[in-house]
Amino acid sequence: MPIKLHIVTWDVPFPADYGGAIDVYYKLKALHSLGIEIFLHCFEYENRSAQSDLEQYTKQVFYYPRKTGIRGMDFQLPYIVNSRKNPQLLKNLIKIDAPILFEGLHTTAYLNHPELKERFKIVRTHNIEHQYYTQLAGHTSSFLKKLFLYRESMLLSPYEKILKVADVVLTISEPDQLYFEKKYNANSVILIPAFHPENQISSLKGFGKYCLYHGNLSIAENEKAALFLANEVFRDNPIPCIIAGKNPSAKLLKQINSQVEVQVNPDHHEMQRLIQNAHINILPAFQNTGIKLKLLHALFMGRHCLTNQTMVEGSILKDAVHLAEDAKAFREAIDQLIKTPFEESDLENRKTQLQLFDNQMNAQKIFNILQSHCP
Repeated sequence: MPIKLHIVTWDVPFPADYGGAIDVYYKLKALHSLGIEIFLHCFEYENRSAQSDLEQYTKQVFYYPRKTGIRGMDFQLPYIVNSRKNPQLLKNLIKIDAPILFEGLHTTAYLNHPELKERFKIVRTHNIEHQYYTQLAGHTSSFLKKLFLYRESMLLSPYEKILKVADVVLTISEPDQLYFEKKYNANSVILIPAFHPENQISSLKGFGKYCLYHGNLSIAENEKAALFLANEVFRDNPIPCIIAGKNPSAKLLKQINSQVEVQVNPDHHEMQRLIQNAHINILPAFQNTGIKLKLLHALFMGRHCLTNQTMVEGSILKDAVHLAEDAKAFREAIDQLIKTPFEESDLENRKTQLQLFDNQMNAQKIFNILQSHCP
């Protein structure tokens, strides 16, 4: 008899076009390939709606509306949690007797519900959420948004204690692992690196002709990184630079240095082509939260990868990248790397450095957890 598993997600994880959705979608595929019978629960909001693609990896998919705006607010529960509190979700979890994997703190409104007391419960953490929201607030210029983000951080900090109810916490990065081990039972906190689209390393040897920054450009941190590169690193620099990503703001497009080429909303295949053909994937970060999926994409598909300490702080990936910390150091590193071919030895080193990011191996770890705890 196959192992059954509920997976509760904060969003509809397809299309897998941003970090969290990528991790959930490829985890779903990998668990399905091991024969796990999955009951997937998704919250619809904004432009994320029902997707038939998910049906091929699941026994059943349930969709729930998210309570957005003022309807999702609560004096005690964080907005990301209360806005996903849906009685029908609880009924469906009770009706089908199976372990539950809650994706993110966002989905844990019913983690400690008495009707689910006897269930085996796993929480996959994608960030240390209260720290993440504090950092988001620091990158936001809007006063009202900053106020909301700080309020959310203040609610998330005490709410995080709900993780004590979970049987297992699956962390996504080494710094998160250390944090949750200290706060909760270390024996029940297990590192499972991010799932991703790449089955093998496909980096090209030799030289590319340009540098690339890619990411969701509607996110304040990524907008800040794009402007830093365009206006401080590549100003008056003859080396071609492309910035590519989703939904750049009018402000970004107006402020960006005209020497830099901006590619707006490239599709999946075009983004892959851009990453693979770049000579240097340049990915500075201004928040040290979670794991940056775009870094994994660059390492699995690209040639040289240049970033800063914030991006790889506490990570096993620090040996797979070149580091710079300010505009001058980035310019100097680019001048050196642009003349350096990506060789067979670089390819072999990368294969060693990325061993822990094998989707099937990490899905098997989750399978083994379920098998050892569930009759």
